[in-house]
Amino acid sequence: MANEQVITSIREHLEEMLAEYPEYFVVDIRIKPTNNVKLFVDGDNGVPVDKLVSFNRNLYARLEAAALFPDNDFSLEVSSPGLDEPLKLHRQFVKNIGRKVAITLLDGSEKEGTLLAATDEALTIEETIGKKKEKKTTDINLNEIKHTKVCIVF
Repeated sequence: MANEQVITSIREHLEEMLAEYPEYFVVDIRIKPTNNVKLFVDGDNGVPVDKLVSFNRNLYARLEAAALFPDNDFSLEVSSPGLDEPLKLHRQFVKNIGRKVAITLLDGSEKEGTLLAATDEALTIEETIGKKKEKKTTDINLNEIKHTKVCIVF
């Protein structure tokens, strides 16, 4: 089965499983050539480790039953996206309102500021400009963004 078909099938199994937990959602699915399946699941208020373990066990059994991989030769990792993973979905942006984000635009330029709002079309951030640390509100269209990451503030 082609990789995209396998990913689609895995997504269907995972979304069916998550249907009873509307606070959780699929962020990304990756399959390495070694059949290492890595799933990123997030939640509106994070995902407890025990939920990730439960999702992993349940999904592993489903994938074995579906026989998506020859001889069921695969490994499965279900985790929440770490801070090194870019935000991809609207729900992730909404979840991180109030946090500092670093945005890389398609033209290579970068913006950094506090995420104030997220719509289906744009993000609004508050940037700190210059030595006087003046605050400036900026709207950025999502179609201009290469990736957005949450900044770690100490």
